[in-house]
Amino acid sequence: MGEPDFAASRAVSAAILAHLEAAGYARCEPPILQKPAVFFESGEDIRSRLYLTSDLSGAEYCLRPEYTIPVCRLYLDSDLAGGPATFSYCGPVFRYRGEEPNEFWQAGLENFGRADREAADAEILGLAIDAATGAGAPPLGVRFGDAGLIHALLSALDLPPQWRRRILRGHGQEKPLAAILTATSGISRDHSGVLAALEGADREGAHALVEDLLAIAGISTVGGRSAAEIAERFLEQAALKSGAGFPAEQRAILEDFFAIEADPDQASQRLRHLASNAGLDLDAALDRFDARLGFMAARGLAVGDFRFATRFARNLDYYTGFAFEAFARAGPQTGPIIGGGRYDGVLRSLGAPRDIPAVGAAIWVERLKTSGAWR
Repeated sequence: MGEPDFAASRAVSAAILAHLEAAGYARCEPPILQKPAVFFESGEDIRSRLYLTSDLSGAEYCLRPEYTIPVCRLYLDSDLAGGPATFSYCGPVFRYRGEEPNEFWQAGLENFGRADREAADAEILGLAIDAATGAGAPPLGVRFGDAGLIHALLSALDLPPQWRRRILRGHGQEKPLAAILTATSGISRDHSGVLAALEGADREGAHALVEDLLAIAGISTVGGRSAAEIAERFLEQAALKSGAGFPAEQRAILEDFFAIEADPDQASQRLRHLASNAGLDLDAALDRFDARLGFMAARGLAVGDFRFATRFARNLDYYTGFAFEAFARAGPQTGPIIGGGRYDGVLRSLGAPRDIPAVGAAIWVERLKTSGAWR
């Protein structure tokens, strides 16, 4: 980055931070060196893109690949842990991105501990858009999804756990439903002996068998997965392999569900119609969906111009509810300028004794430049 660009980047970053701090989101700055293990559960994409190093003692570190998890750790280590707290940030992050720069600037905000989740969701979206617009962003379009609705649907369909995990994982990877529901897809012939041994076995005993086999081979982790995670994957594949296929009625409901894309109000109507016709109780999840839209409208957001899609995905292993992206209306092909959502389960995975409400958003400073904000 040349000197003029660096100066422009600093000015844009300062404008974003000033807006967020004025809204009560105090700035924090987590260390650039982080323990890599904390990012392993944040999704395959981050796991495979870390820049790793170690010190003379052999301790492993990675360069900060994003801000959310480091900010979560700061929150959990503070006196505020478990209660309401808000933070903003801006600085460099580092992860492999192919042809794009692997060091780039990210700003953002995180909101923890608020029980009024739908109001907090609307606040995060509104503040992120206002901060980016105040820093020179062009008119932004918004597209969003709702992992909470997907979880509610899968629960209402009473699917076996292995199918729920497969659908959530496949959807998060943006796979077509037909590919997700093909039970034998992704099951290697090289594993056929192990899968045959596990079919119909007692779950606890089968889990121990796989872990023992890995221990005998001297394998503790593969690609960042623990032996227990590898065992769980084998058990899931064995259960799917032994299944008789996916029920046609439930498949039809999923196909109708994932075909819904419309403005938010129309989407709500179509979702309620689908639930009623299928005899599924999705009222609580849809009431939360509608309440969030109401809070968005109350903040002055142009909800009617937004686009909702049930197939919208931003890594469903991470997000537990509302998830969104905002992009330049004139050039969405440049990628989202803002991305974020709700991730209530992450803090427990980092050591909290229970799930803690959490929602946040990241603003890609470099994309403000490519969208025309730095003219």
